Formats: sequence, C-alpha cells, structure tokens
Amino acid sequence: MPKNTPPPSDPSAAQLKPQDASTPQPVFAQPEPSPDPTGFKTPVTDQKDKEIANLEPVPQPVGNAVEPVLTLAQVYGDQGAAKTAAIQSAGQIVFHSVGDTGSVDGPSTQSLVADKMVSDFTEDDDADVPSFLFHLGDVVYYFGEATYYYDQFYEPYRSYPAPIVAMAGNHDGVVYSSDSAPTLEAFLNNFCAPSPVVTPDAGGLSRTAMIQPGVYFTFDAPFVRVLGLYSNVLEDPGVISDENGSNTVLDQRQVAFLTAALQRIVSEKYVGAVIIAVHHPPFTGGTDHGGSPQMLADIDSACTAAGFWPHAVLSGHSHNYQRYTRTVNNTETPYIVAGCGGHSPLSTIRGTYRTPYTIDDTLTLNSYDDTDYGYLRLVVNAETLTIEFHPEADGGVTKTPDDTVTVNLSTRALS
Repeated sequence: MPKNTPPPSDPSAAQLKPQDASTPQPVFAQPEPSPDPTGFKTPVTDQKDKEIANLEPVPQPVGNAVEPVLTLAQVYGDQGAAKTAAIQSAGQIVFHSVGDTGSVDGPSTQSLVADKMVSDFTEDDDADVPSFLFHLGDVVYYFGEATYYYDQFYEPYRSYPAPIVAMAGNHDGVVYSSDSAPTLEAFLNNFCAPSPVVTPDAGGLSRTAMIQPGVYFTFDAPFVRVLGLYSNVLEDPGVISDENGSNTVLDQRQVAFLTAALQRIVSEKYVGAVIIAVHHPPFTGGTDHGGSPQMLADIDSACTAAGFWPHAVLSGHSHNYQRYTRTVNNTETPYIVAGCGGHSPLSTIRGTYRTPYTIDDTLTLNSYDDTDYGYLRLVVNAETLTIEFHPEADGGVTKTPDDTVTVNLSTRALS
C-alpha cells in the first residue's frame, strides 16, 4: 500500500455484509454497445400533476445505524478486493459526479452527457479510468415514478461500465396527492436493494440495482470518503433536520449521522479526501432556485461539533455548473453545483458576472457555465483532490476540462 494511503473503514461501523460466492454479483453495462435511442418508450405525462410539495419522512437506513457505510469493494462484489487493491497500487482514484440527469423532453440531452462520460473509460492508463459515478440526485422526473426509470436512467447509462451510487433528489422523493406510491419507493428499489439484482424497472437491461444502506450514508473508497445527505422534496430549500423544531416531519438523524462520520474521520486520523454531497446546494445563483441557509447551518453545526470540515461540497438541483469558494476560519472550501447532467432546459445565472466575483467576505463565485450540459471528473491521490468540469459540447475526444480546482488535502490550499 502506498505511503499515506487512507486506512480502510472501521470494521465496527455499520456496513452491509460482505458478499460471498452465493451472493448475486453486480452488473454495470450491456455486453455490447448500442445506438442512443431517438425517443422514450414511456413519454413523460405527469407534468400536469406538479403541485407544491410537503416534507416527507426519511426512511431508516439498514440496521438503524447512526452512520451507515457502503464501501467501493462491496459494490464491486467478488471483484471488490482486487479493484481496491488496483486503485491503491495506482496511487489515485478517478470518479464522476453529476446531478439532474433525468430528462422529460426526450433522451438527447441526457445521452450526450452519459456518452461523454463513457468516453472517459478509453484512457490508456488504467489509473485514469473512472471507478464509479456518484449521482447528485434527480435521477427521474417529475415524481420519481418507477415507470420512468428505464428511459431516464437505465437506457442512457446502458454502456456506463461502472457502479452508479446516488443521492436522492427532490424529484426522486416527491409524490403527488393522487399517487398511491409512497415517497422514494422507486429510488429505494433501484438504489437501496438488499442485493444486486435486476429490477423490473431496468426494462430488460443488465445493470443491477445498487446496494446502498439508505438515502444518507458514507461511501468509502480508496483515497476518498463521500458523506451523502438527503435534502428532501421541496423545490426550495433543502432540509435535513427538524430545523430547531420548526417541522415535525423530520428529526436530527442526518445531523447525527454527519457528526458521527466526521468524528470518526478525526478519531481515525483519516488522511484522505472528505466530500459532502447533497442535492440542494447551500449556495446558487441560478434563476430557478435559491440556496439553503438553514441546511448549511446544520452542516456547519456537525462540522463544528466534530472539529473537521470537508475538502469540498457537491450539489445539483440548479440546472447548470457553478463553483464557489467559501472561507471559514481562514480555510477555503470549494462548493460546486453540477446540476447539468441532462435535464432540459438549463437554468441561467441571475446576471452576467466577470469571475472571480466576490459576493461577500466569505463567498466568491469562481466560475460558472449556464449554457452547457456536462459533468464532474474527480481525481484523488494521497496529497490532492482535483475537481474538473467537462462540458459535453467539447466532444468525446476532448479531455481538457473547462474549469478545475485542486485542494491540497493537508494544507487545504486551493489552486
């Protein structure tokens, strides 16, 4: 194991049981590539049912764990040990992240982004090949129904040859009054299955369901931990707690989870990258959505209690790309919005800014793109976390990002 390789998760932390030879094995992509579809099998017809959403209860994770944990080794099944060993030997991990991929107007925009991500698997050096996609929510529109999972998820990612882990977005959990399905039902079936089985929603495609322990959890991979939060179903703002008793639907479980995960990072002296992922962005300049200041206060309270702050925060929800730098206690942290994964139309930024644009003494807008669909490519090694934005308009052969930020994991310096 290379020097300074982050240690594996504490085996006492609540995790799904390792798979054995009798356990169904995961499948990620079709055995042969096929052309992109030109239309949906099930056109979206539920826009008319859109109504004001109310907060929905958050399901308990597997085993009611305070900190549910899923590892990269687990999602690769019997190949997990070899996969993690190869990453550690290479000295870095590469992965994708993006949100708001589900399209309601047809498959073209979501396919463009998915196809460009697939082109990243043709790298000559295995160390540069992505190991997974961390989805930032809004997999399916408008109301997360099972009937739309084939067209909006399984079909566009039929050739993506790696695991897809996901946070639920508001559209994945919201239900309307005439819908008998409970909140998050289809999301739980397709991302929080007990084992990697093919669900009926896959429509005959080979990708198996993900085995996440719940809608909030720690995802532990070599060199990086992603702490995922579920920000519920409102259009705005994101909500992860009872917000000092202002709502009776939610409780403090997610704040307790985040605090416990960060405290474990401190107690283990973990040296890898730590990323918080949540669908609703703490900050956004998009015209269609606002920020979530109380959600940010809940995240800050967990960080303060644990004495540890993330190296980056990733979100979706606003249908564009934005990168901010937030300064807290003289430490700079990137806050990135990547809700440009294929949902149409894109959302414009409120105004035209020459970046970097100082918002106040704690927040700067460093970069934005409200005209291109695209995704994030993240590279983590023992010293740095690099986050790149790749617009699909650059084409599959172009590997140079349009925007990038690198975080020094020990000093927290940005470059």
